[in-house]
Amino acid sequence: MIHVDPATAETRAPTMGKPLLDIRNLRRYFPLQRGVPPGRAIGVKAVDDVSFTIGTGEVVGLVGESGSGKTTVGRTILRLKQPTSGEIFFDGVDLVPLETAAMRPYRKQMQIIFQDPYGSLNPRMNVGRIIGEALGTHGLAPGSARADRIGELLLAVGLRPEHMRRYPHEFSGGQRQRIGIARALAVEPRFIVGDEPVSALDVSVQAQIVNLLDDLRSRLSLTMLFIAHDLAVVKHISDRVIVMYLGRIMEIAPVDALYSSPRHPYTEALLASVPVPDPRARRNRAPLQGDIPSPMNPPSGCVFRTRCPIATDECAKVVPPLEQVAPGHFKACIRR
Repeated sequence: MIHVDPATAETRAPTMGKPLLDIRNLRRYFPLQRGVPPGRAIGVKAVDDVSFTIGTGEVVGLVGESGSGKTTVGRTILRLKQPTSGEIFFDGVDLVPLETAAMRPYRKQMQIIFQDPYGSLNPRMNVGRIIGEALGTHGLAPGSARADRIGELLLAVGLRPEHMRRYPHEFSGGQRQRIGIARALAVEPRFIVGDEPVSALDVSVQAQIVNLLDDLRSRLSLTMLFIAHDLAVVKHISDRVIVMYLGRIMEIAPVDALYSSPRHPYTEALLASVPVPDPRARRNRAPLQGDIPSPMNPPSGCVFRTRCPIATDECAKVVPPLEQVAPGHFKACIRR
């Protein structure tokens, strides 16, 4: 079970108002080059008509099964992948049409923490060079000030300044992820995508990294999209949660409302799949059955209908819109 420091948990309320990030009708399709019979799907619909906002200082969790399109959403927002269509407004500026040179200033303001804390670090560079590379790219902390800045960043993530002389293989998995976090913070970003940053770590280390991210969010006024499989982790760090399935959004809600009163059958199934440490505890919801369909040929209508316990023939004909069912609570289901 993840334990969150109460001192940081009290600072959860986001600074709302004008959204820092406004995603509108985002799509990312991957074209298939060969091996596909004529008349079949023209590509993999990894992200299909996704819209949401993130307020300044807010942490939004993004959950769903593997293959739901979570990572693709995060990387497309950062323009690490070019969107097929849609708009990505960052502080009022649409990033989609920007060329490389025009996009460069926004690279500094938007960073990512990768899932693999070892594969994302260059094994031939020591920690000082790994973090210093980001500073050099954006012309920050030149000359002798660079070593001081790297030392400050290492202290901020729970490491020591002398660690800058070591190489990634000399650290544990949790320490390597702290280095990845320090690298992301080096350029003083306003927005961070956490791409499953704790999924590759031991449970006890996960709690440490979650508490670190929550503390940094509070101290640095960070805005974050936190992608994860673990619903318990998402619950502790997020203000709102987005539930994705097969490239589409099924539900968006404040974290307490989503976990206490989910409105979509897919969200209910995800919550029912969370392990309960008490073997005598009774489950009130049925866990999800079957496998997620291929995004090469998603089901017609509601993409969740092939696994939905309440689906009808109408669900195969209508793509359910994302509708508000309570203040700040949205769902995409024609049955509810």
